Amino acid sequence: MMKVAEISNKKTSMRRYNAFGQYMKDLYHVPVYKVNVDAGFTCPNRDGTVATGGCIYCNNDSFRPTACTSTSSLREQIAKGIPYLRSRYGAEKFIVYFQPYTNTYASVAVLERLYREALDNPGVIGLAIGTRPDCVDKEKIALLETLAQDHFVLVEYGLQSIYDKTLEFINRGHDYACFKNALAMTVDRGIRVGAHLILGLPTETRDETLGMADELSQLPIEFLKIHQLQVVKETALAELYAARPFPTFGYEEYLSMLADFIERLPPRIILQRLFAAAPDDILIAPVWNKTRSEFLRDLDIVMEKQGSYQGKKR
Repeated sequence: MMKVAEISNKKTSMRRYNAFGQYMKDLYHVPVYKVNVDAGFTCPNRDGTVATGGCIYCNNDSFRPTACTSTSSLREQIAKGIPYLRSRYGAEKFIVYFQPYTNTYASVAVLERLYREALDNPGVIGLAIGTRPDCVDKEKIALLETLAQDHFVLVEYGLQSIYDKTLEFINRGHDYACFKNALAMTVDRGIRVGAHLILGLPTETRDETLGMADELSQLPIEFLKIHQLQVVKETALAELYAARPFPTFGYEEYLSMLADFIERLPPRIILQRLFAAAPDDILIAPVWNKTRSEFLRDLDIVMEKQGSYQGKKR
C-alpha cells in the first residue's frame, strides 16, 4: 500500500462516506455542533450493580473537553460551550451532548428535569444521549419519544463490540443480545438511534472486526461512531498493556482497516466519528500525533486511492 506521506499532496474528491456534519447541515441548513455536558452520572459496571471498575479502557478525561465537568451546573456548561462553538466553528444551532458515563442511569423524573433544562437554551435544537443498552426501559424510551416530537433526539448506545467474548474482556456487564433488545425498544419511536464501536480490541481478529460492519448493516441503526482502541493511563487496560503489550493500530494500518470497514456499511448509516485523540499526557498507545483534520484528510486520500466508498461492498 502506498504510504499516506507519499500521496498527502494529492487533492481529494468529496468525502466518500455519509458524514454527520454535512447531514446535520443539510437537515437544518446551518452548521450544527454538539455542546458536551457532564450531568454527574455513573455506570452500573462502576457502582457494583453489574460490576465494579468500569470498562477496562475507560478514562473519561481521554475524550471530553475540559469545560465538560459536573462541578459546573448543566446550564453553566451550555452557556460556556455555545459561545466557543460559535466563534471557533461558526456554529448556529446546537445539540446538547450528554457524554460521560451512562446518561440514562437515573429515574425518569431526574432525566426529564435534566433533558428539559438542556433543551431550554437559545439555539439548542436537540439532545444526544450517550448510554448503555442495559440502562433503558419502556418508561425512559417513552420520555425520549415525547421529547423527540419537537426536538432532534439521538440515543447513542455504547456497544463497543458485537462479540460477547470481547464484552466480557472489557468488563462491559452486558451482552450483545442486550443491545439488540434495546434497539428493538427504541426504533420506530421518532428517536434517532446510534451505536458506538471500538476497533482493535485484542480479543478480535481482523476478519471479526470487519464482520461487525456486516452485522450492524442488517440492524436499524441510523448513526455510527467508530474509533481505534486507545490505551490511556489510569485504566485497567493500561495495566494489562504494561504487563503484556498487545498490538495496537499503526496509523496507516488503521486508515486502511477503516476504509475496508466503511465499504461494508450501507450508505444510509451516518458516520459521526471515525477517530479518537486522547490528550498526550494520558495517551500510552498508539501515538500518532495527528489532528482530527489531518486524519480526515488522510482517510479521504486512502479511500480515493483504494477506490473505497461507503456501501461499495453492500
